[in-house]
Amino acid sequence: MPKSIGTGTCRVISLRNGLTIETYCATLAQTVKIKRQHERQFPLVAKFYLSGSSRVRTPKVSDISRDYEEVTGWNYLYHLPEQTEVEKWQSNRPIHVVMIHANVDYFSSFNLTDKSLPQPLQVLFQKQSFLRFHQPLGRISPTMSQTVQQILQCPYQGLTQQLYLESKALELFSLQFSCWTEERHSTPQRFRLQSADIDSLHHAREIIIRHAQNPPSLAEIARQVGLNDCKLKQGFRQVFGTTVFGYLQDYRM
Repeated sequence: MPKSIGTGTCRVISLRNGLTIETYCATLAQTVKIKRQHERQFPLVAKFYLSGSSRVRTPKVSDISRDYEEVTGWNYLYHLPEQTEVEKWQSNRPIHVVMIHANVDYFSSFNLTDKSLPQPLQVLFQKQSFLRFHQPLGRISPTMSQTVQQILQCPYQGLTQQLYLESKALELFSLQFSCWTEERHSTPQRFRLQSADIDSLHHAREIIIRHAQNPPSLAEIARQVGLNDCKLKQGFRQVFGTTVFGYLQDYRM
């Protein structure tokens, strides 16, 4: 990339039938906004944030949140055809992201009548209707982290490399499918956060950083940013991947 924007690299590994692994490593010299226009033919994407975060705005859609954040240490699974989005990436923060792309047709040789899969995946694989979804799947698990590192440190070349990387890419999809299935049965409904809510949560984070040595209570933070206690606690975990005081502890460290 131009030095005025920052330094970084992108590596793309093409495997069979449109299966692709992309890795991004960068540090930006300035805050960057990237506008993306997705086509109707869009792959299923698994995304793993090893470092860095981005805020995404998706105007003029009703089936996806119009403002959300993807954060360090979390993983996401999404299918976003015919959608315009604007990503905002902050400067001076290392970015390391691994993404796995798979055309929906890639899965056609598997058993696609599995009723245990989350409903959006069943609909997508059976091509029952046009479908968008963006599913946060929580923190990257130790098993996911190990598999991602095996991809990044693949010791093989040629055909052996292709077979190895394809198996690891499919392993990550299987781990995400399993995680989503378990989450559906074990966690409460997520808040649907509005843009104003996310702005308030970012304000809460600024308060925590500014008063890291003598932080106010949760009730006081909630009062200052205009949220109730419940939305502050659950929204903070949803946006930043940790609790309010878990974030404070990480920041102090």
